[in-house]
Amino acid sequence: MAVPRIKLGPEGFEVSAQGLGCMGMSAGYGPPKPDDEMIALIRHAVSKGITFLDTSDVYGPRTNEILVGKALKGIREKVQLATKFGISADGKRGIRGDPDYVRAACEASLKRLDVDCIDLYYQHRIDARIPIEVTIGELKKLVEEGKIKYIGLSEASASTIRRAHAVHPITAIQTEWSLWTREVEKEIIPTCRELGIGIVPYSPLGQGFFSSGAKIVESLGENDYRKNMPRLTGDNLQRNEDTFEKLCAIAASKGCTPGQLALAWVQHQGNDVAPIPGTTKVKNLEENIGALSVKLTAEDIKNIETTVSSSGVFGDRYADMSFTTINIETPPLSSWKEV
Repeated sequence: MAVPRIKLGPEGFEVSAQGLGCMGMSAGYGPPKPDDEMIALIRHAVSKGITFLDTSDVYGPRTNEILVGKALKGIREKVQLATKFGISADGKRGIRGDPDYVRAACEASLKRLDVDCIDLYYQHRIDARIPIEVTIGELKKLVEEGKIKYIGLSEASASTIRRAHAVHPITAIQTEWSLWTREVEKEIIPTCRELGIGIVPYSPLGQGFFSSGAKIVESLGENDYRKNMPRLTGDNLQRNEDTFEKLCAIAASKGCTPGQLALAWVQHQGNDVAPIPGTTKVKNLEENIGALSVKLTAEDIKNIETTVSSSGVFGDRYADMSFTTINIETPPLSSWKEV
C-alpha cells in the first residue's frame, strides 16, 4: 500500500502519515544495534514510504544523529528529517533553552547529520529558567538563516505552546500519546487544533507493550530502561496484561495484530497526527506499516477506548517523571535579562 501523506502545522509541512522513531537503534533499549543493519532498516522504511525520521542529539548521546546522517546519503531529498535539542548530555544531565545553547546545539546537529538544513527542529524539553519567547526567538533566527525549516516543541504545556506560537508558528508538538497515555487529550491536543499545530505521538505502542503484552519483559536486555517502567513491573504488569488480552480479542475480530490495533487507534485520531513508532527490526516495521490499512469505525474506537478505560492502566509512565512533565511553565519575557 502507498503510505498516506499529511500536512503538519500552519505552514503545511508534508510528511508520511506514519514516521520512524530512531532512538532505539542507538540508545535506551540496551547496546546500540549494528550500524549497517540500522542503515538498511532506515533505507527500507524510506523505500516503503515511511519518510518522516525522528532523532535527537541526546540519543546515544549524539551517535543516533550520526547513524541517521549516514542513512540519508543519497536519499536526503526523500526524507523529512526531525531532530531535537534541549537535554544536555555534557556532565550532569539538564535542560537548556538559552540562545547560545540553542544555536550551538543546532550547529552540532547539522554537522553530525551532515546536512545543510534540518526540516523540523524540536525543543526536546522545556527549560523552566528561560522565557519560551527567548528560546523560540533564537529558533526563529535559525529559520531565517536557512538552518532549520520548521520549529517544534516536545512535552510542552498548553500555555507554553501558545506563547511560543505567538513568536513564530509552531509546526508540531511531540508528546507521548497512546491507548494508555491519554492525559494530553485534556489540554494539549485541543490547543494544537485551535492553533493548527500538528501532533507527533511518540511511544504510540506503549513502549512495545501493545505489540507483545507481558511477554515483552522476557526479551528486554540488561540496560533496557523499560525494565524499570512501573507499568511493566510487579503487579502492574499482570493487571495491564488483562487489558492486553481484551485488546487481542478485538484485534482478532478486525483481522490485525494487537499492536496494529493500538497503532491504528492513534492513526485514527486525525489527519494532523503522525505517530513515530520506533523499531530495530524489519518485521516490526512491516507490521507497523500494516496498521495504516486497519480501518476502525466510530463504534470500534469507542469499544477500544472503553475496554482500556474500564480495565484501567496501572503504573506511571516512567519511574522518574522529571523529564516527562508537560506542565512546566517558563518565566515571563519581562523577567529576561540577557547576559
